[in-house]
Amino acid sequence: MSDFKTYRKKQMENPEFREEYEAMRPEFEITRALIAARTSENLTQKELSEKSGIRQSNISRIESGVTSPTVATLEALAAGMGKRLVISFESLTPKEGTL
Repeated sequence: MSDFKTYRKKQMENPEFREEYEAMRPEFEITRALIAARTSENLTQKELSEKSGIRQSNISRIESGVTSPTVATLEALAAGMGKRLVISFESLTPKEGTL
């Protein structure tokens, strides 16, 4: 296990840390999804900037977690990668009769 994963696992034992971490989960997921999509297309931030019309500095700030993108920005980034943006809601608890 990486040092970060070990550290995070230990910190998650603290209820206050866990609550704050869970509150930030959507931002973490956006960041991970954007980086994964961009790298799967073998694009640099600069190349994605040129294809999407979003400044490279803005892409950097989104990917580093400094700022949260708008839906319009995410749509432009997706289009620049030849993808479409999909947003979904998931149940917090399993539906009755499912595991």
